[in-house]
Amino acid sequence: MTVWDAIILGIVQGLTEFLPISSSGHLVLCQHILGVKTPGVSLEIWLHLGTFVAVIGYFYKKIIVLTKSLLPGNVESETTYNRKTILAIIIGTIPAVVVGLGLKSYIESVFSSPVFASSMLLVTAAILFASAFAKNKKLPLTLPKGLVIGLSQAVAILPGISRSGSTITCAMLLGMKPSEAAEFSFLLAIPAVGGAFLLDLISHGRTFFTGDEIMLYLIGTAASFIFGLLSIHYLLKIIKKGSFYLFGFYCLAAGIISLVYIV
Repeated sequence: MTVWDAIILGIVQGLTEFLPISSSGHLVLCQHILGVKTPGVSLEIWLHLGTFVAVIGYFYKKIIVLTKSLLPGNVESETTYNRKTILAIIIGTIPAVVVGLGLKSYIESVFSSPVFASSMLLVTAAILFASAFAKNKKLPLTLPKGLVIGLSQAVAILPGISRSGSTITCAMLLGMKPSEAAEFSFLLAIPAVGGAFLLDLISHGRTFFTGDEIMLYLIGTAASFIFGLLSIHYLLKIIKKGSFYLFGFYCLAAGIISLVYIV
């Protein structure tokens, strides 16, 4: 892997992590096209670290508000809702933990399959098209909704299925306001992506920081952070315009073209 490979993969990760077009699927396909070979999902996790820091940076004010709601004696009017949001995030994270740990070997194996990733992009296209039928009932977030949205996030661990596409579409179909659905999706990504990085760090030990390509990983991480911030900002604008489902056409085309190219 070269410096330019790292930068390109970082840009791809940053742009596609929050845009509903599957960062994992694009990374698998880009690595295939560039001929980049990396063991396991180490590169994937490093690049996710960049977008993990990006989402924390973008929503730091909301994170501070949620954290303050946990302090004893807090009597602000939105304290109860904020605490419910935190609990919904915790409940919504459980399915991803169960799937991630239980199917770790299988997930790592499909990360090396561009055909699988291309096929799953077609699934993402179908999910995004379904968002066009969502009714904006402006319903609030509840704990059961948090669990259901979390289940959609767990499915999106597979390369080619968009995490943001699945969770935002699911929340919208449950009647949540699109902007609130997007915000909860981003907040839900924090423990999922952070936990994935921590597990990979534990499993690799010191070698995670001392590999031959560590500097290239860090360059890719920096690129994913910068472009992650840009993609969050861009997606929130698209959500407000009601054009979220249009990404489905991109995923449909990308899936078909990549399948034709690979086969």
